[in-house]
Amino acid sequence: MSVSRPDFTLGDWLVRPSLATIERGADAVHVTPRSMAVLIHLADAQGRVVSRNDLLDAVWPGMAVTPDALSQCVVELRKAFGDDPKNPAVIQTIPKIGLRLIVPVATVTPEAAMAQPVPPAPASRRSPASRLAVFTGIIVLVTGGMVLFWRTPPQRATPDPLIGADFTQVTDFIGSEEHAAISPDGRVIAFLSDRDGEWDVLVTQAGSGDYENLTRGRITGLRNAAVRMLDFSPTGSDVMIWSRNHGWRIPVVGGDLRPGAEGVAEIAWSRDLKRVVYHPAAPGDPLFVADADDIGRGRQIYVAPAGIHCHFPLWSADGGTIYFVQGFVPDEMDIWQIPASGGAPERLTHHNSRVSFPTLIDARTLLYLATAEDGSGPWIHALDLERRTTQRLKAASNAYTSLAASADGRHLVATEAHPTASLWSIQLAEGIAGAAAVTPIPIHTQRGVSPRLASGALLYRAPKAGTDAIWKLDEAGQARELWSGREGRVIDGPALRADGQRIAFTVQSRGRTWLHVMNADGSGARRLAPQLDVRGTPAWSPDGKWIAIAALEGHEPRLFKIPADGGSPVALTEGYALDPVWSPSGRFLVYSAADLGTVFEVRAIAADGTPYDMPRLELNRGSRRLAFLGADEHSLVFLKGEMAHKEFWTVDLRSGRQRALTALGPGEVIQDFDVARDGRRIVFDRAHEASDIVLIQRADRAE
Repeated sequence: MSVSRPDFTLGDWLVRPSLATIERGADAVHVTPRSMAVLIHLADAQGRVVSRNDLLDAVWPGMAVTPDALSQCVVELRKAFGDDPKNPAVIQTIPKIGLRLIVPVATVTPEAAMAQPVPPAPASRRSPASRLAVFTGIIVLVTGGMVLFWRTPPQRATPDPLIGADFTQVTDFIGSEEHAAISPDGRVIAFLSDRDGEWDVLVTQAGSGDYENLTRGRITGLRNAAVRMLDFSPTGSDVMIWSRNHGWRIPVVGGDLRPGAEGVAEIAWSRDLKRVVYHPAAPGDPLFVADADDIGRGRQIYVAPAGIHCHFPLWSADGGTIYFVQGFVPDEMDIWQIPASGGAPERLTHHNSRVSFPTLIDARTLLYLATAEDGSGPWIHALDLERRTTQRLKAASNAYTSLAASADGRHLVATEAHPTASLWSIQLAEGIAGAAAVTPIPIHTQRGVSPRLASGALLYRAPKAGTDAIWKLDEAGQARELWSGREGRVIDGPALRADGQRIAFTVQSRGRTWLHVMNADGSGARRLAPQLDVRGTPAWSPDGKWIAIAALEGHEPRLFKIPADGGSPVALTEGYALDPVWSPSGRFLVYSAADLGTVFEVRAIAADGTPYDMPRLELNRGSRRLAFLGADEHSLVFLKGEMAHKEFWTVDLRSGRQRALTALGPGEVIQDFDVARDGRRIVFDRAHEASDIVLIQRADRAE
């Protein structure tokens, strides 16, 4: 392999990638190109820890190699540097995480690199003229360095705007509170809460300890983490509420609900209160700008490609720019900006993760939430709009799921999250199964999601910051980790081949998502179709010859089937498609299409890619997981209901008739599930987003 990078130094070592050498004075050690590539990747990280999985992806792209290949390169590099792994001076191993360089890295100019390997003559043999030349050269270098130092302005890091801030817990109810908003003057806080049973909008005066339920069960569909559900009117007298495709407003002192503009969501006012920006629930979430008294009849300034969403619009301080979050909901989003008059959008951040709730606290600083590469968070970040730099704020050490600020940016409210997840089982009967039929499944990890039934065992994901893994629980209650998250995050539920001997699953690494397969005991893991950037959950064909999965093609995920033996992928759909499921006979697949607002349509396609008719079925966001009821390919099981509460239903794919399978009642949210092959049992996860509202009052600073 070729290695092309400018020469650089590691402490007093000179690294020459083009020659594959590591030099110091007259000593030069040659290393293999692979080892040099590993060293370059570590050097590019500038002291940050690089996971072993990232190194494998970078140095052996698209190749199935074992971690031993990387270990051999590290051994060779340490030998070249004379580095002791037990007491490292160059390459440090961070147990269970990765590797990093602990010496400074600096690029070398071509002239300096050419001069470096010539060993200096011993002092006793230098002539007076050469000593004078060396002395003169040193004076020139020092003088030039001083001039450069005095002429170059210092690049100070942007200060953390939350250093010294006072964090005060606003709520301590049993249950969850979320989507907090704060009035322009910073005195009133509104938030969603299930304290009284149903999800309602509550308000409180900051610091009072008194709470008023404004909605009292009069609005349904109040949970949607992908948009800003609550805000205040410009005067602070009303709370603005967006629920599904309806807008409402209600006085902060309570009273009648008044409808807002039909089909308009996330209205944001400019600082001078003369204009608004908003979007309707339409493909591409088109952004509109209008006069404040003409909401609903504005001018479209942008629309995203179909399948991509634009949420959380807000104005810049000078009113010339609209900031918004754009991408695939919920986990592939970033902050963009566009002139308020329209034009081409510009990307400002590059997280490609769960980015949400951009909040302007001054003309230069935009706070927002974003999950880390390992899936942890979301954490509060700050975007310096002048320097175009971002930083995670260390002063806010907890994970937050919503963020808002007063007009002057001095008072903020956030939702501090404490999520839990557990696994459950329910036996299906002739009628509708109730809560009494549900039993918990004891697991050996703190959290468990995405259960999948295997012969005499249960597979599930164990989400934990940086180590989302696949675990196997046998009938005796013994647990074993099959895939460690240290080798890449498992981000969706695994899929088992019909005979239970092979597992397909998706792994996120280096900004891409890959399809992997392995044996049921965790051995023989390898990557399939490395040319595809996959999305959603995979599905085995009943005969075990194909794996169906969605993958990005352009701006949309399309459906592909991949030969299990590693052949070339075959495209099945031309439009948006996610989370396929094979019918028990293998004749067709069902999948979910693009969401429009908070709903999406379930469609079907024949296994050869030809059209396949099915009754129209629309579901709410959070219901993409589908499964067939045992061997009956006419009965499709799905989750039906609001985002905060869903039940199991089945639909007859011949008649379209639907019937309820369960009546579990309100409680923790079901996100993923699996159905036994005999159709008599469902295993599922329950996520409880326990959370509280926190008031953040920024410290006063002398200007």
